[in-house]
Amino acid sequence: MKNDEYYMNLALELAQTARGKTNPNPLVGAIIVNKGMIVGSGLHRKAGEPHAEVHAFRMAGDHAIGATLYVTLEPCSHYGKTPPCAELVKNSGVSRVVIAMKDPNPLVAGKGIKLIEEAGIEVTVGVLETQAAKLNERFIHNMVYKRPFVIAKTAMTLDGKLAAYNGHSKWVTGEESRQTVHYLRNEVDAILVGIGTVLSDNPMLTTRIEEGGKNPVRIVLDSNLRTPLDAHITDCHDAQTLIFAKEGADQTKAEALKAKGVQVHYAPETANGLDLGFILQVLFEQGLTDVLVEGGSEVNGAFLRAGLIHKYLIYVAPKILGGRHSLTPFTGADVESMDEAVQLEFDSVAHIGNDLLITAYPKTKR
Repeated sequence: MKNDEYYMNLALELAQTARGKTNPNPLVGAIIVNKGMIVGSGLHRKAGEPHAEVHAFRMAGDHAIGATLYVTLEPCSHYGKTPPCAELVKNSGVSRVVIAMKDPNPLVAGKGIKLIEEAGIEVTVGVLETQAAKLNERFIHNMVYKRPFVIAKTAMTLDGKLAAYNGHSKWVTGEESRQTVHYLRNEVDAILVGIGTVLSDNPMLTTRIEEGGKNPVRIVLDSNLRTPLDAHITDCHDAQTLIFAKEGADQTKAEALKAKGVQVHYAPETANGLDLGFILQVLFEQGLTDVLVEGGSEVNGAFLRAGLIHKYLIYVAPKILGGRHSLTPFTGADVESMDEAVQLEFDSVAHIGNDLLITAYPKTKR
């Protein structure tokens, strides 16, 4: 039977097709149903363009009168780059509005719902709310914490090894897993590595998929500005590069990097290296809403111990490397007991070719 959950699920599926294209805005889908027939549908395709409700009402026309609007996020009530959608809904002629979740943006935060209800329109909130919140986990985090949403992506063997003792790691996983990472890069604003990765792999950190895709901003943690001037990431024609160094780092090298188009920023140091909280704040102020950490074990470990990883994507290959000195995905200061382990919650496990992809979240959110 086609109930509220059925139509809301369609709206959620529609919204997620724009992943990576709407930042800093949320992913939103809308469906208009009249007498059991879908008469309008729309999604927010790109920041600055019309919202999902606008597209849906344009399609529905007069068929919106007396209909039900299903929308994955509370219609906005403020003027931004586009007019408020709550006003559009209020004057649309719909008799009922079903909303998956309230907008965490303090400029909205229930005001859109109130405006619609005051117009005499029935409003139902909370249909598939959990799914809607997961769809917009990046946006919600941005609104609540005013920092980028950090995703740690790593690959390991079945016995938890990232690389051989000498650093050799090509390739831990299969081609299918590596291809999914390029689609992930296409969805995020920035990708972050440490200087160790730059020196050992000389990566391009670009998106390579058949459809083209977008290249994320490349972030390198390089305290002493050891990045070679001929490293791939210093070529800024296809992607922007930001390097974070410690205060007082080699100014001559900094100027040479800047001459190639690289942005050099300085961050204070902590006992565990560059201040990651400070760096994330700088990135957020530059409009970067999510960061994919693809670093080595040192960078991964620094983010882990700082409590700054908000989502874990761990690829597990059907291999056993063994060895006392093989590298693990997360390193850093040792802890003395299992009680000090970072507690996670498994979200899903999927087969990617011959590999497994485990998605997990920290139990304590920050």
